[in-house]
Amino acid sequence: MYPPESRFAQVDNIDLTDLSFWAQPYGDRDAAFAALRRRPEPVLFREPVMPGFGRGSGYYAMVRHADIAEVSRRPQDFGSLPTAISIIDLPEEFNSFFGSMINMDNPQHARLRRLVSRAFGRGMAAEFEVASQKAARKIVDDLIADGPGDFVRNVAAIMPIAVLSGMMGIPGDDYEFIYDRSNVIVGTFDPEYVPRADQATAALLKTSHELADYISRLAADRTRNPTGDLVTRLVQAQIDGERLSPEELSSFFILLVVAGMETTRNAISRGLVLLTEHPEQRKLLLSDFETYAPGAVEEILRVATPINWMRRTVKRDCEVNGHRFQEGDKLLLFYWSANRDEDVFTDPYQFDITRDPNPHMTFGSVGPHFCLGAHLARMEVTVLFRELFSRLPEIRTVGEPRRLVASFVEAIKHVDCAF
Repeated sequence: MYPPESRFAQVDNIDLTDLSFWAQPYGDRDAAFAALRRRPEPVLFREPVMPGFGRGSGYYAMVRHADIAEVSRRPQDFGSLPTAISIIDLPEEFNSFFGSMINMDNPQHARLRRLVSRAFGRGMAAEFEVASQKAARKIVDDLIADGPGDFVRNVAAIMPIAVLSGMMGIPGDDYEFIYDRSNVIVGTFDPEYVPRADQATAALLKTSHELADYISRLAADRTRNPTGDLVTRLVQAQIDGERLSPEELSSFFILLVVAGMETTRNAISRGLVLLTEHPEQRKLLLSDFETYAPGAVEEILRVATPINWMRRTVKRDCEVNGHRFQEGDKLLLFYWSANRDEDVFTDPYQFDITRDPNPHMTFGSVGPHFCLGAHLARMEVTVLFRELFSRLPEIRTVGEPRRLVASFVEAIKHVDCAF
């Protein structure tokens, strides 16, 4: 339960734009969003100020489960253009890297999603499970051989990189390249990854260029020498004679690095922290892993909420559950808050692996932008914890986790483990 004495229980003390807010203890954050949910209307917050960018008119914080669900199911009123991942409107030069389907509306979104689904949808589940099992075995082998250390660096971050890299034909020698660049993209405002704030835009563009060049070289090689891997399937995927353009392939790869890899990485790292902090839940899970794992994974995803928010832009004057908005208004859909909504979840601040139902919004809500890879993320988390607890049943986190300085991604940068 959030601390009732928290100063963030007063709405006037809340600034969701200030990065320091996201560094506060989770209890203070929970108090803030509980206060915002009690307000009769969504609160308007200022936009961040960045060198070289204009000052916007602000954004409304959508914090209730019902409001976010309503916005998500109405793409005719609430668009992902010009961006779903930035509060400020990004300059044109970013579109080549971040113009993926997550930032599109129909019909462009539907076309790209159909193309990608041919190579990445549920039909790939069996192949991904084999790749996940292989990756998990190797990760635990290495962990046992190397001994305790940074759980994020050695386990949680490697799992999604190894799975997707194995499927895409990316050699193990390049894992470090992907790991370092994913850290810069999600940690643009974290001094550990970008030491100076005035270098953030340049660092983001440079890193995006490097990832785009990397996937372009892979795609060119698979066009000449098809292998049957995921890159080959993406290059060859077509609907009505249309294929992915080089820019679309590059932006989808960056989307995989950020949304795909980071969601899984952060669910795994926060999952072990939660199971360490709640030994009774850990004991229950290990008493019958196959019975309790599905519920445990869903509850970890709910509490972890690796993506804090997405943006929508109002396409025409309209209303949501009694709230009026005007064309051009910006809305931020705060999934962290929705996943703790007292109107939906009984005891929302309790970590309960038997919670049922558990309609969390970690992968978004019902609508055209529900996460395409949700089933794969669930699989990776399950497979990794199955391997980990079957071979290292005493594994636990030790010390205080170090959290990423960011508002969009909810991440643990470092946390040690022991076994």
